[in-house]
Amino acid sequence: MIRYFTEDTTFLLKKKRLTSKWLQQVAAQRGFRIGELNYIFCSDPYLLAINRQFLDHDYETDIITFDNSEDYLLETGHKGVSADIYISVDTVHVNAEAYGEGFDRELHRVIVHGLLHLIGYDDVTPWKQQRMRAAENRALKLWETIQAGE
Repeated sequence: MIRYFTEDTTFLLKKKRLTSKWLQQVAAQRGFRIGELNYIFCSDPYLLAINRQFLDHDYETDIITFDNSEDYLLETGHKGVSADIYISVDTVHVNAEAYGEGFDRELHRVIVHGLLHLIGYDDVTPWKQQRMRAAENRALKLWETIQAGE
């Protein structure tokens, strides 16, 4: 089950059902099921407070993912993902402008970025960053295809 929440922002995600369908397909293509995936859209100050409190990092970011997948695996015995994923809508806006992307495209890149981390992608080295970016781009093409079919 994929759910969407907001904290400290008026942002509302459009096309929630379509986004959920897309994320389920991205996970399935890589052999994973989605257990409980909660996306929490928030402001920069809200995410900064989480970053300080739980990760001891004193900087703004666009996304923080708290992986609960081990609990899902223990409960179901299936290879799956469960997490709480916090996304700063403020930072997504700034990054979209900086990268010359539309807000919706950048938002969906960040949304799938969190899922890709959960299914084994990492971005700690330049090579892994390239691999992550390629996976994001493939997922965004799938998003475009799904949207076109609606």
